[in-house]
Amino acid sequence: MRLTSLDGLICCVRMLLHLSPLSALVAAGLSTFFAAPAAAQEARPLGANLEDFAYPWPVNRFEVAVGATRAQMAYMDVQPARPNGRSVVLLHGKNFCGATWEDTARALSNAGYRVLIPDQIGFCKSSKPREAQYTFAMLAQFTHELMREQGIEDAVVVAHSAGGMLAMHFALMFPDSIDHLVLINPLGLTDRMAEGVPYLPLDDLIKQEQQKNFASIKQYQRDTYYHGTWEPRYDRWVEMLAGQYASDAAQDVVLAQAKTSEMILTQPVAQHFERFAMPVTVMIGMLDTTTFGKAQSPPDVAERLRPIPELAPDAVARIPHATLVTFPDLGHSPQVEAPRQFEERLLEVLHNRVATNP
Repeated sequence: MRLTSLDGLICCVRMLLHLSPLSALVAAGLSTFFAAPAAAQEARPLGANLEDFAYPWPVNRFEVAVGATRAQMAYMDVQPARPNGRSVVLLHGKNFCGATWEDTARALSNAGYRVLIPDQIGFCKSSKPREAQYTFAMLAQFTHELMREQGIEDAVVVAHSAGGMLAMHFALMFPDSIDHLVLINPLGLTDRMAEGVPYLPLDDLIKQEQQKNFASIKQYQRDTYYHGTWEPRYDRWVEMLAGQYASDAAQDVVLAQAKTSEMILTQPVAQHFERFAMPVTVMIGMLDTTTFGKAQSPPDVAERLRPIPELAPDAVARIPHATLVTFPDLGHSPQVEAPRQFEERLLEVLHNRVATNP
């Protein structure tokens, strides 16, 4: 007898047990057992501000003004046991949060660095004011204010994905506050609208965000970030994102995410690469297929858009004091995919910088 489906299996069990009352219980139990993995994919509500998602260190709050609204910027401040007198600011990407930096922050702290890890306004544990007009300049301003409030005059800024765009805007606005800029698979290496990616009205972006759930987030990350592979430990980060969309105040999350997608498309930074005066290290997982704007582009535009690894060499060539570091076997998030390998290279980069400019 050949079994081709779950229904077929249950049917066979019923026949074997002659459809007795016991058979119904057995069949129901089998249905529950085999359906369990699918049910596990449903997102558990975690709160629009991740109230029910644990971070690795205590979360502090920094008050900022968004127009007439007071908002709270969440952050972690990781103090080293043996300080080396230097600080690192870690900037998360659009589909990431401060907690995603846990492995990197531990490695930096163990090496003596003080590590400041903000959640940007509109993301994760920070406020998501509905009236906010999101700009990289606003987020850079808040990050700089937080640094000053914490007594950090200058720091190494390590930024990932959309956080890389933020870091580049920050570098233009506050060049004296960055000792060294490290960009990990950053967005913003090209101007997508100039390449033909069409603008989508905010209403359309909101509709896209409303469709997101655990399964769609996981599928996107597996295909785009992790080159078709998956490890169970990545599920935590999918749960983190999906848990916000599953919350009672999910519309606040949807609106903030839609507005920040608009921000990424309409506020390019690639035209300013020649202005970066500080040392810049661009670290690229070469299996990354992230191509921002491709999904909303007509076929003739989509086919000529290049992913981050293909853009990086040209971008690095335009930045005055830039170095390219590659991870041939890793994808969009090398710090998540292979923490030890990434941390070894990052600490090497920072050590070499100190050695040449003590």
